[in-house]
Amino acid sequence: MAISSLSRRDFLKKGSIGTAALFVGLNSNGVLAAALSSSGEVMVNPFVKIEANGVVTVISKHFEMGQGTTTGLTTLVAEELDANWLTTKVEFAPADAEKYANLEWGSAQGTGGSRSMPNSWDQYRQAGAGAKEVLVKAASQKWGVPEASITVVDGNVYSGNRKAHFGELIEDASKLTPSEKPKLKDSSQYKLIGNESLNRKDNFGKTTGRAMYSSDVKLPGMVYVAFIRSPKFGGMLKSFDASAANGSDGFIDAKALPNKAAVAVYGKNTWSVFEARKRIKTSWDFSKAETRSSDELVKAHRDLLDSDPIYQAKKDFTTEQAVEKLKTAEKFVEADFLAPYLSHSPMEPVNCVIEPTKTGILVHDGCQVPTLVQGTLGAVLKLKPEQVKIKTYYAGGSFGRRVTPTCDYHVEAALAFELLGRSKPVKAVWSREDDIKGGWYRPMAAQKVKVGLDKSGDIVAWSHRTAVKSISKGTFLEKKRVHGGVDHFSVENIYDSIYDIPNIAVGHSDFQTPIPVLWWRAVGHTQNVFVMESLMDMVAYEAGKDPIELRLSLLKQGTLQQRRFANVINEARDMSGWRAGQKRGFASSFTFGTFLAVVADVSVSGNEVHVDKLYVAVDCGVAINPDIIKAQLEGGMGYGLSAAIHNEITFDNGEVLQNNYPNYPTLRIAEMPEVEVKIVKSSEKPSGMGEPGTPIIGPAVANAIFAVTGKRVTELPFTKGGLELV
Repeated sequence: MAISSLSRRDFLKKGSIGTAALFVGLNSNGVLAAALSSSGEVMVNPFVKIEANGVVTVISKHFEMGQGTTTGLTTLVAEELDANWLTTKVEFAPADAEKYANLEWGSAQGTGGSRSMPNSWDQYRQAGAGAKEVLVKAASQKWGVPEASITVVDGNVYSGNRKAHFGELIEDASKLTPSEKPKLKDSSQYKLIGNESLNRKDNFGKTTGRAMYSSDVKLPGMVYVAFIRSPKFGGMLKSFDASAANGSDGFIDAKALPNKAAVAVYGKNTWSVFEARKRIKTSWDFSKAETRSSDELVKAHRDLLDSDPIYQAKKDFTTEQAVEKLKTAEKFVEADFLAPYLSHSPMEPVNCVIEPTKTGILVHDGCQVPTLVQGTLGAVLKLKPEQVKIKTYYAGGSFGRRVTPTCDYHVEAALAFELLGRSKPVKAVWSREDDIKGGWYRPMAAQKVKVGLDKSGDIVAWSHRTAVKSISKGTFLEKKRVHGGVDHFSVENIYDSIYDIPNIAVGHSDFQTPIPVLWWRAVGHTQNVFVMESLMDMVAYEAGKDPIELRLSLLKQGTLQQRRFANVINEARDMSGWRAGQKRGFASSFTFGTFLAVVADVSVSGNEVHVDKLYVAVDCGVAINPDIIKAQLEGGMGYGLSAAIHNEITFDNGEVLQNNYPNYPTLRIAEMPEVEVKIVKSSEKPSGMGEPGTPIIGPAVANAIFAVTGKRVTELPFTKGGLELV
């Protein structure tokens, strides 16, 4: 079932050509309204479209990169509307932040932070309920029957022996106004929400090859462009010589980008530009570039830990106070941790097409944050944001890669488009080698921790130091995410831990480097959950306590969050048959509003580790699509296990050594453990699911390795300790 994206004007016009369509959404005052497309340019930003043939289309304001957004949003609307699931379709909304803003991002339209379902939960259900309300009222008036006599089932409206499908009522319904807050179903009435048998809306297109990605876009007269970038981050182009590429099959031209960051190589197809750029010689200025090797970068991070921290993440208890409090402890747990740079490595490398229009440009892209792209390209090309139209396609993964603060690949494409006089469509193509060697990375993070215990094994004080480059500083998120000099992403899940850790101080220092860093799946949780959950295990061992019991003892205040957290911990313990003293691993986390607990069983032979099975309990609020939740957990844990076991980006004299899957491997099927998932029933609002599975797998497996072998892993990936996944 193909998904298309149109401009708002074209979108509305489409319904008025040949057939009318009912649109239900918000009017200019932010109130639910209904309008018929044949009435002209209706002042409704639609979430629901109902055509004369009765087909319902849900307008998704969030993009789809495999996480199940299109299915989730369709479920919310179809549930309240009582639409026919099999015939309900979905389309991507046009780029319009005023009308399709992410409600948790203020005035920006975009997808991220596993917040698609949380921020759409009320909005899309109300749109579906509002559409149903006006259809029922229309039937009541048309048939002269009470509304109470009317039922709606699978896209049909019934009263006695009367029946009409949705399309037969749209004209009458368009004259009515939905309630500002239409009545929503009680959870006991759900037929689709929580239904494990629903087919995903993107399955058909993806399994038949009909689904469109921006990689598939081909336009008349389109020119392809690839780029030669500095081999060291921060390098600037001095000169280039393309004479050897002249006469190369399909090669058109090569031009230096005005920002001196790259050479644009133009050709007739992807192969021609990749081949032509091999023949082009370049010279670079590395005076401001990163030239350190990995060992030097590691040392520089650890030097920051050995110095006084620049910032204090907790203002009520500082590093100095923790040092004093630690003097009263009877025994200690001390450890140094290191997490490497990581590449996102989505299956589809980043790419986009910029097409000239009469009023500006049209960007074809698996676009994650349209508002950011509109503003950035508008500034680059001296266009108003509204002159930058975006057609959104499926994205073949992202994990954070498609939302750089600078819109890196979009800006490259725009500059290449400008150099050709804005006369032809330009398709910017990246290879996997381009992205791994010259992309954006999860930052390297070093941490040093000292925990003091009393005679009973209870925590007296906790001194925690972190060194990592800030992701937010210098970006549009700085005002929101940086407080007192501390980037929240750098210390999340440490300073704001749900555990009642007494006397915890978090000293933080920013690392400085030209190496670009970015949100990686689960952001700061990826390294911080590993550290915190490893430490919980280490404290339990030193105190002679069961790891699960220790965690539960730190959740005694009884807040709602702590009760939910303790509940998933108990669920994981029960479903796995955990008993104290077993050689198994355990980890729990609170990530993006979701509570997780995992028991890991591993087998170890020499240096070879096999992860046999994972028992996972999750509380993510109302489970909209249980099958997708399980898939996200399995995929997220596979992604996280791949990173924990195999992956790191390393440098030699500032140049990245990895370039593709052979030396930056993804998890093989044989390496993937069996995953048993228990979704805890909840009446709380949905929380995120795309990211929470990734951070927890590393510490769960590391703790299991310690339980089996007595070997503690504190540096990632596990191969640093001589361990291999089999």
